[in-house]
Amino acid sequence: MSSYYPRTKDLTRTRKSVADSPPSSPSPTDKNYRHDRLSRYDSSGESATDKPMGRTSSYTRRETRLAALNKQEQDSTTKDYKKMYAEALHENERLKSRLHDSKQELVNIRSQLEKITQRHDRISERSTALDSEKREKQALEKRVSNMEEDLKILTELKSDNQRLKDENGALIRVISKLSK
Repeated sequence: MSSYYPRTKDLTRTRKSVADSPPSSPSPTDKNYRHDRLSRYDSSGESATDKPMGRTSSYTRRETRLAALNKQEQDSTTKDYKKMYAEALHENERLKSRLHDSKQELVNIRSQLEKITQRHDRISERSTALDSEKREKQALEKRVSNMEEDLKILTELKSDNQRLKDENGALIRVISKLSK
């Protein structure tokens, strides 16, 4: 193509296409290049060489700069969203692991509680059995003491009965002697 166009037209065409299209992703050299271009402009945004061209070229350059800034902002917000998403995923994983640990701890505590409850039930059953055994023992001791008292009374009654029989026999003898 260089044979069809002179070199000067090629360079100006390349310069116009670069100036008209926004940069896709700014690289450090693009930033420096943009900074150098911006420093050449005066406060109105026009360069000293572009002043005769009028407002349309400065408007186009301003639109190009705004588009580039918007693109940078979109890239940075996209990166922020990606970063926030990654952080949220990391936080979710951390919380999931804490939840899993808490569930394991809960299972351990429940098993310990069940063991303690079973021990308490066994102890209460034992104490209930011991209480019932104590009551039975006390009842049996009362029966034994009642039987011992009854036995004492019976022995006293037997001895009284024997004494009365002896006295009755003695009286019968006395009466038989008197009646002869």
